[in-house]
Amino acid sequence: MTIRRKRALSSDEARRVRQQGHNDALQFALELGLTRDYENDRQAKKDVIDPSGDAHSLKSGLKKWQIFLYRRERFLNDSAFILMNGIGALLVECIDAFPVSFDAYVLDKAAAKAKLQDPMVRLAERLRAPGRLKGFILKAIFNGGEVNYLTVKHQGKFHIFHNTDVANVFGEFEICNSLARKEGDVPNQKVLLRWNGVNVGEIEMRNDSIIHYREIRFNMIKPRAMELLFSKIPHKSTFSPMVEVYGAADKRFGRWRAKR
Repeated sequence: MTIRRKRALSSDEARRVRQQGHNDALQFALELGLTRDYENDRQAKKDVIDPSGDAHSLKSGLKKWQIFLYRRERFLNDSAFILMNGIGALLVECIDAFPVSFDAYVLDKAAAKAKLQDPMVRLAERLRAPGRLKGFILKAIFNGGEVNYLTVKHQGKFHIFHNTDVANVFGEFEICNSLARKEGDVPNQKVLLRWNGVNVGEIEMRNDSIIHYREIRFNMIKPRAMELLFSKIPHKSTFSPMVEVYGAADKRFGRWRAKR
């Protein structure tokens, strides 16, 4: 059986993407009137904390958002994943389908891919249960609701969406597993999040190097995700020439201005 691999980002490319993310966060902070040493907590997905004390998870890039990239220990030690109706345990099972040694995996990739199929199928089934995908989205993007907004740099502007609106929209994704569409593919290697039959997000293993091995990655395709958010969450106000506000975010964002 032939296993096809996608090209991973090189170290230089990954560094450039991270730096662009930091640059975009700084630009957004300055747009809000914050200083260059603005408050943040990136480990908690709080890329920028605005003058009201609300937290923003900031996404940019042109093609994909990496929602998370976690190792086994994160799912074992994070109480929210532990208590998430077995979803955290299934993510650990997906990781444990692969041998601890990267060298052992390279010697028999087909065996690991075959072992991954069962927990990936059960993960998709679990996420289809009412309310569970919404809870997973709240945890994955907003750290369980600790982050107030998804703020996206798109076409030169920052677009602000409230966490409840985003969770409600993304919580309606269709859930399925990946198929073997061509010779050499192995089915059930991913959980796909789809809208009207089109892939918008995917939960998959990352095993492309000894550095990135036995990790779970959750990605979204940015243009499709933005199209969905724009279609489902109405534009409410313009905070500045660079900042647009949507849906429920309009009720909270920018409160510090009213206090002046």
